[in-house]
Amino acid sequence: MNSDIQQFKTEFFKALAHPMRIRILELLSEGEKNVNELQAILGSEGSAVSQQLAVLRAKNVVTSVKEGTTVIYALRDPLIKELLAVARQIFDNHLVSTISLLEGIRSE
Repeated sequence: MNSDIQQFKTEFFKALAHPMRIRILELLSEGEKNVNELQAILGSEGSAVSQQLAVLRAKNVVTSVKEGTTVIYALRDPLIKELLAVARQIFDNHLVSTISLLEGIRSE
């Protein structure tokens, strides 16, 4: 069972391993959006956004619901929003450490 969890984590983090997918998840953490809305915010072609959404759907990270001719996307699990916040905190901590290291080097 432990290997099943490790495999799930591996596949889950692979789904996050693209800057546009991370940005899409950040946007969806603010609320549901369709492809056109995501495309406008990202300033990217619809096909690129659709490709990244397909990966996120395939890995069960986002859900999609068709309303007429429009597909609305949302986070499958609201904990993803917290995960992104924790990742940001880790980034900030690394940045603070790097800045402290550089300041130490400069003061030598």
